[in-house]
Amino acid sequence: MSFRALNEKYLLPASQIVMVLGIIALCQPWSLGLHSYGVTIILIGLIGFNITSKIPPERIEESGAATHEGARQ
Repeated sequence: MSFRALNEKYLLPASQIVMVLGIIALCQPWSLGLHSYGVTIILIGLIGFNITSKIPPERIEESGAATHEGARQ
């Protein structure tokens, strides 16, 4: 598995989940420790999302002359 496929399958969704967990930690009323680090958790997820969203997905190479635009029109 290439890094681009790993990024698309695991890292990008993980950073989105971390952002959502940060929002939940910020809004919950039971634990003061979670509430204090809620914004930090959101920022970690946001930075991770900004980095992982810039990596383009893996291109699938199709073989054959029919895939070329100028081939036999």
